[in-house]
Amino acid sequence: MNQHLVLAVKSLVLLVCLVGLWQALVSLYHVPAYILPGPLVVVSALRDRYPSLLNSLWITTEEAAGGLLASIVVGVGVAMVFAQWRWLRQVAYPYTILLQTVPIVAIAPLVILWIGAGIPAVMVVTFIICLAPIIANTTHGLISVDENLIHLFMMHNATSAQVLLKLRLPNALPNLFTGIRISAGISVIGGLTGELFAGSTRVGEGGLGYAIIYANNQMETGYMFALVVAATVLGFGFFFMVMFLEWLALHNWHESSGSHIGE
Repeated sequence: MNQHLVLAVKSLVLLVCLVGLWQALVSLYHVPAYILPGPLVVVSALRDRYPSLLNSLWITTEEAAGGLLASIVVGVGVAMVFAQWRWLRQVAYPYTILLQTVPIVAIAPLVILWIGAGIPAVMVVTFIICLAPIIANTTHGLISVDENLIHLFMMHNATSAQVLLKLRLPNALPNLFTGIRISAGISVIGGLTGELFAGSTRVGEGGLGYAIIYANNQMETGYMFALVVAATVLGFGFFFMVMFLEWLALHNWHESSGSHIGE
């Protein structure tokens, strides 16, 4: 616990030093605020526009969380099917990799065209960008079970469903959480990307991506930086929430949940 506290303090000190250096350079070279605002300008914009920023943050959170949860449900389901039928995995698995190779900016306009602008369309974009890591990691965990354990289950007349649910799925949990951690980070990117194309169903109201476009058009660079910081905090929040859930699920029985950061 003490090591984690020391690490947190060191990280906080580094952040304060970097922010102080940023402010010093902006003040020393008299950089115009519309080009690069200093931290004080960003904080001022955050204070002045706090209600609208909080509303945009909530909309993006809803979109990113919805797409992420949908990708977990569908991804785990697809991975379980792949684990049960090898021939299907060999045929269909490469198409899941295709989701990672197609740029999301090429898919987003089509999704908006088919579904229409709004939160559901942004959720679909987030779902698409989050799905592949869930399928890939969970499938790997499900099929990486010791054959001796499978034979042991078979010796006790276990059904395929029992092998899947009581052996393969627990074995795949560390891989599943790895996939969720990856998807949690990029879910915010998916939400922002969808908002760049979907805009908003209400004039003047939308998520962080919509607000960033608005701030850029109005040359409110300080507010735009505040929005970027909010998006970053949201991504970190998702990531650390998944890390906590992983620790909660695995710390009693799996060594992967042990933290060795700073050792």
